[in-house]
Amino acid sequence: MDSLRILHLEDDPLDADLIHRTVERWQVAVQWRTVDSARAYADALGHGSFDAVVCDNSLPGLDGLQALELARDAHPAIPFIVLSGNADERRALECLKAGANDYILKDGLWRLLPAMHYLQNKRERERLESEKESLAVLIGIVKQLSTARTMADVMAIVRTGARRLTGADGATFVLRDGEQCFYADEDAIEPLWKGRRFPLQACISGWAMLNQQAAVIPDIYVDPRIPIDAYRPTFVKSLVMVPIRIESPIGAIGSYWAAPHEATESELSLLQALADTTSVAIENVRLYAELEERVRERTAALEHANEELQAFNYSVSHDLRAPLRAIDGFSRLLTEPPHDGRLDPQSRTFLGYIHTAAQRMGHIIEDLLSLSKVGRETPMPRTIDLAPMAHEVLARLQAAAPQRHVEIDLPHTLPVYGDIGLLHLVLENLLSNAWKYTSRRMRAHIALKPYVSPEGGHGFLVRDDGAGFDMARARHLFEPFRRMHSESEFAGTGVGLAIVRRAVQRHGGRVWAEAEPGKGACFFVVLPGESSQA
Repeated sequence: MDSLRILHLEDDPLDADLIHRTVERWQVAVQWRTVDSARAYADALGHGSFDAVVCDNSLPGLDGLQALELARDAHPAIPFIVLSGNADERRALECLKAGANDYILKDGLWRLLPAMHYLQNKRERERLESEKESLAVLIGIVKQLSTARTMADVMAIVRTGARRLTGADGATFVLRDGEQCFYADEDAIEPLWKGRRFPLQACISGWAMLNQQAAVIPDIYVDPRIPIDAYRPTFVKSLVMVPIRIESPIGAIGSYWAAPHEATESELSLLQALADTTSVAIENVRLYAELEERVRERTAALEHANEELQAFNYSVSHDLRAPLRAIDGFSRLLTEPPHDGRLDPQSRTFLGYIHTAAQRMGHIIEDLLSLSKVGRETPMPRTIDLAPMAHEVLARLQAAAPQRHVEIDLPHTLPVYGDIGLLHLVLENLLSNAWKYTSRRMRAHIALKPYVSPEGGHGFLVRDDGAGFDMARARHLFEPFRRMHSESEFAGTGVGLAIVRRAVQRHGGRVWAEAEPGKGACFFVVLPGESSQA
C-alpha cells in the first residue's frame, strides 16, 4: 500500500517528532510534510497533494479553526485532525462543529491509531475506485487505438488519454527521429514543446528511450537528468516519462504536473500500458498505410490493364466489321443473278452456312462493342421511369414474333435512379432473355416489378416462366460467353448478361438471379443512391 501523505502543522519540533515516531511504531507508512508557520502551511496547501491534515490547535497567528478554514478552501474534502495539548471541551466542540474529523489530546495519541486506519482504508477505497475508473478509461482508449488508421489519429487519442489516466496537467507524445526526440503532439494547460526537436542525450524522453525504462521525477529542479533551462519557462514541476516499446523504443509518452507530484505505481502502470498499446497502434498504422499503397498500386495497374483491354476489345470488334461485311456481302452476291444459276445445290447450302455464320459473328461483334462501351462510359444518374422503356422493348419483340402469346405484367410507372443509357441496356437484355427463354411455351408470362431488398436497397426485378436453369451453375451466369443452354436450344452470343452485370456495377449496384429448370428465372437489380419508389 502507498504511504499516506499527511501535512503536519506543528511549531514544536519535539511534539512533531513524538507524533511521527508514535505513528511509525504502529507500522503505518506515512510521508510527513511538516510546516511550522502560517505562511509555510498556506504554501503547502496551495502546491501539494495530501491525504489528510494534522494540525496543532494553537500556533502563533494561526489557531486550529483558522487552519481548518484554509484547508477547506484549498481542498474541500480533505480529512482534518486537530491535536491539542489542553483538554478544552468547548474548543473541541467548536472544531468538530466547524468540520474537523477528530479532536485528539497530545496526551492520548493512541486515538490517532483508528484515525490512521480510517485514512488507510479511505485511501485504499479511493485507490480501488480510481483504478476501476482508470481501467475503464484505458479500455476505451485501447478500443479507439484499435481503429486508428493514421498517426494523427493515434496522437490525438494518446495525448488526451495520457492526461485522463494520470490526472496530469499536461501530456506529450514524442517520436524518435534518428538521434533526436521529436515532440510531435501535446495536450497541456499551456504550450510546451510541440513541433520541436532535441538531441536524445539532452531530454528526458531521450533518456527513457535510451535506457528503455520509465523516468519518474517528483521534482524537476533536483534531478540531474532534467535540462532545467528548457523547463524553467514552463509550468512543469513533476513528470513521468515512459518509452513506447521497451525493446528498441520508437518514442515516449510523458505526463506533467504543475505541482510537486510523485507518480504512483498505478499511474506508472497505466501510462506504460498506454505506451505498449500505442506501439501496436503505430505498427498497425504502418501496415495499414503499406496495405493502402499496395491496393492503390494494384488498383492503378488493374485500371490500366482494363483500359488497355477495353481499347483492344473495341479496336478488334471495330476492325472485324469490315472483313465481315465483305464476307457477308460477297456471299450474298453469289446467291443473286447472274451468279445464282451457276451454283449447284451443295454450293448453295455452303453459302447459306457462310451467311448464317457471318450474321452470328456480326451479333457477337455488336455485343462486344456494347460491352466495351459500358466499361468506358461514365454513368450520369438521374431519376428515370423504366415503364415506358420496357413497353418499347417488349413492343419491338412482339412485332418480331406476332404469332406468340405472352402475358406481360408491367407497372404504370417504375421510377429508379440511374443512367438512362446503361439502364436501357440492362432492361433490353433482361427482357430479351425472358422473351427468348419463354419461346417454347404456348402461353408465357413475363413481369417487370419494383423491388426492395431486405437491406432497404431499391431496384427492380424481371421474372419469366420459361426454361430456367440449374442454380448450381449460376456462378458463371454473368461471365462473357458463358451459356446455361446450348446454341441448338436457344440462339445467342452469351454476352448479354455480362453487359447487364457491368452496367449495374457501373452504378455501384448489384444483380443476381434465382431460377429452377423448367420453371423460369427471376433477375434482381438493386441500385444505390436516391430512389423515388414508395
